[in-house]
Amino acid sequence: MDHKTVITPKFSALIPLFVFVLTFLGVGIIQNDFYALPAPIAVIAGIIVAFLMFRQTIESKIQTLLKGCGDDKILTMCLIYLLAGAFAAITNATGSVDAIVNLGLDFIAVQYIYVGIFVIAAFLSVSTGTSVGAIVALAPIVVGFADKSSADLAILCGALLGGSMFGDNLSVISDTTIAATQSLGCKMSDKFKENIKIALPAALVTIAILIFQGLDLESGNAETIIYDYSVIKILPYLLVIGLSVLGVNVFITLLLGCISAAILGIAYGDFTLLESTKIAYEGFTSMTEIFLLSLLTGGLAALVARNGGIDFILIKIKKLISSKKSAQLGIASLVSTVNLAIANNTVSIIITGPIAKTINDEYHLDNKKTASILDIFACIFQGLLPYGAQVLMILSLSNEQINYLDLVSNTWYLLLLLMTTIAFIVFNTPKTIRVP
Repeated sequence: MDHKTVITPKFSALIPLFVFVLTFLGVGIIQNDFYALPAPIAVIAGIIVAFLMFRQTIESKIQTLLKGCGDDKILTMCLIYLLAGAFAAITNATGSVDAIVNLGLDFIAVQYIYVGIFVIAAFLSVSTGTSVGAIVALAPIVVGFADKSSADLAILCGALLGGSMFGDNLSVISDTTIAATQSLGCKMSDKFKENIKIALPAALVTIAILIFQGLDLESGNAETIIYDYSVIKILPYLLVIGLSVLGVNVFITLLLGCISAAILGIAYGDFTLLESTKIAYEGFTSMTEIFLLSLLTGGLAALVARNGGIDFILIKIKKLISSKKSAQLGIASLVSTVNLAIANNTVSIIITGPIAKTINDEYHLDNKKTASILDIFACIFQGLLPYGAQVLMILSLSNEQINYLDLVSNTWYLLLLLMTTIAFIVFNTPKTIRVP
C-alpha cells in the first residue's frame, strides 16, 4: 500500500457505504423487520461493491480491508463486546436480572409504580447494557400490572421505554457506549461522568412528572404479590458499576464482574465451575453479530476512506461548521440521520465514529463530550423511531393495547433528554472558532 498516494475527496467512494445502508434498510422495509437481515451480511455487500468499484489491485484492497478490520480501536471494541456478553450471560444464569426486577417491585407502592418502572428499567439497562433486554424482562410485568390496577398502560410503557434508553445510554457495557468511547479514544468512566451531567437533569424532571401522574392511583385495585429474590445476586452489577465509575480499566472491570458472578452462581448451586465456562462462551457467541459488524465495518470504512469518501463527507460538513458549537451540532445531526436510515444506534455510531473523531480533533473539542453527544443522539432517535426495535417490542408485548403515539407522547425522558442535550451544546460550549 502506497502511503504517499494523495487521496482525492470523491462522492462516488461513498457508494459502497450506501449499498450497506440501503441493503440493510431495504430488506428491513420489505420484510417489515429491521433485524431480518443480519447486519454483517449487509456490510459484506458493501465490501463486495468496494472491491468491484475501486481501482487499486486486489492485493492492495485486501491489505486496506485487513488494516481497517485490525485497527486497534476496532479490536479493542470487539474484545470488550466478548467480555460484556460473558458477564451478561453469567449474571442472567444466576437469576440476577430477576432479583433486580423483583427487589424493585417489592418496595414500590402503587402510587409510585410509574416512577418505579422508570427507575427499575434504568438500573436494569445500566447493569446489563441493553435496553432491549430491560424491555423484554419488564414489559410482561408492566402489562400485567396495568390489567390488575388503575395504572395507565401508556404511561407505564413510556416510563419503561425512557428508563431503558437512560440505562442503555449510560451503561459501561452497552454496545453504544463501547462504540462511542472507542471511536473517540476516551475512557468509559470519563464519558459516563460527562454523560450523566446531561442525562441526570432530564431523568430528574421525568421522575417528578411520573410521581405527579401516579398520585391519583388507587392501591386497593392491585393484588398483593410476594416477590422472591436475593439481594446478594445484585452484587456483581454493583461491582461493575462501581469499578467503572472509579475509572478502573474496562477489561479488568468486566473480568472481575464475570468472576464474581460465576463464584456467586456456583455458591448458590445455579451451575458448576465447568458449566460457568460454557455459559461464558455462550455469552461470547451472543455477541457474534455485533463483533463481526464492528470488524467488517472497520474494513469497509478503511476502503471508503482510502478512496476519498470520508474526506468528501468532512469537506461538506466543514462548510457548515464555524465554531465548536456548530461542530457538535453537526456530529449530532450526522449520527441522528444515519440512525433514522438504519434504525440501529450501535451501527450508527460505528459508521459515524471516525468522522466524529476527525471533527473532534480538528475543532479541538472535548472527546468525552463528543462521545456523549454521539451516544445520546443515537439513543434518542433509536428510542423514538416507530420502526426501532425498542418501540416495536413494547407495542408487540403490550398486545397492541396502545399505539405508537400513545407510547411516544408518554416517553417524557427521551423528549426531555433531546431538549437538555441541545441546551447543553448551545449554552455550555465555548464560541471559539477552530484554530486554522
